[in-house]
Amino acid sequence: MSDKKFRLENVNTGTSSELPVHEGVLGPDVIDVGRLYREQGAFTFDPGFVATASCESEITFIDGEEGVLLYRGYPVEQLAKNSNFLEVCYLLLAGDLPTPEELVRFRHSILHHTMINETLLRFFNGFHYNAHPMAMVSGVVGSMSAFYHDSMNIEKPEHREIFAHRIIAKMPTISAAAYKHSIGQPFVYPRNDLDYCSNLLQMFFAVPCEEYEVDPIAAEALDLLFILHADHEQNCSTSTVRLAGSSGTNPYAAIAAGVSALWGPAHGGANEAVLKMLEKIGRPESIPKYVAKAKDRDDPFRLMGFGHRVYKNFDPRAKIIREMAHRVLEKIGHTDSPLFELALRLEEIARKDEYFIEKKLYPNVDFYSGIIYRALGIPNTMFTVMFAIARSVGWVAHWQEMIADPRRRIGRPRQLYTGPDRRDYVEIGDRT
Repeated sequence: MSDKKFRLENVNTGTSSELPVHEGVLGPDVIDVGRLYREQGAFTFDPGFVATASCESEITFIDGEEGVLLYRGYPVEQLAKNSNFLEVCYLLLAGDLPTPEELVRFRHSILHHTMINETLLRFFNGFHYNAHPMAMVSGVVGSMSAFYHDSMNIEKPEHREIFAHRIIAKMPTISAAAYKHSIGQPFVYPRNDLDYCSNLLQMFFAVPCEEYEVDPIAAEALDLLFILHADHEQNCSTSTVRLAGSSGTNPYAAIAAGVSALWGPAHGGANEAVLKMLEKIGRPESIPKYVAKAKDRDDPFRLMGFGHRVYKNFDPRAKIIREMAHRVLEKIGHTDSPLFELALRLEEIARKDEYFIEKKLYPNVDFYSGIIYRALGIPNTMFTVMFAIARSVGWVAHWQEMIADPRRRIGRPRQLYTGPDRRDYVEIGDRT
């Protein structure tokens, strides 16, 4: 805590309060309002918590104005260029990049925790054939607490580490099982000889009747997407994991809550919305019409995948993923698809349009990730599941940080009550 103070004058009572000010390593100062109710009898009001720091964290930093995203201090651009997803997982969990020996041990632990209990696997047969994959993933992740209750003491660091490795290792297996169930194909077991993303691809697309060879470009694209989606500070799903976890619930329940929050179309479903928008536009000749609709404030149509709530300039992840999207479209062999041609044409027009430039409505990570997933053969319904696989490490890192904090308290937001004043019960015969 710094020596700074924020003086609040209450014009209604003529009193004042000096509130402590906390300084972070980066970013704006934070006013501590913890004693405001005690001193002034008032709460703060911040719908959506857009100007409220809900916690203290050492994991991720975002500067939306400058387009900066740091994982444990490392620019995401450097990690995307030089690192890989499992190394980034270690970084987010442990706080530092691993030594070669540490990475070997971590990778071995993850790759050898990929199988799930056969009884858990049979859960999928209880889901309806057309259940949304996110519904299955949420349910199965929550049920994991029934299988690993011998290592769920959240106060034991070794139990927290086992849980972290299990979630990161098993999320691809669970997700692939959900996909296979949704299309009526047999489950494919994980292979410990493959890297993380290659293993995911073979569980998705291999079938027992023929050999499957992983496309290295596809595995590289997935690894990059997972790095870029690994964490994003106190977003809706991460905050949900922290809030659920603050009650002391088992960690699998907290992660299942995060999966459910991510399922919302305003959060994890944004890249799926991009593909639906492209399908609605239909053909390149219709782009000017829909661009004009997007500029019209009275028209409900919006161009999905442009702009970002946090980034007021270019999304730094979009800069990285744009190049990969073009590589995938060129090398996977899907450039003849009208949808991809439409996406590239829309990107070109929007990046040159004065309205979008002035409003800083640049293509964001959701615009490109949806295109890549579709090019890899992953259906729209699985887009949010892929997001959940990547984001699970961020959820776990934040959950671990919160549980290890000696100042941990159960989350309990306040409210501004606007309902009826106190009133007395009226017997049913006397009501009019």
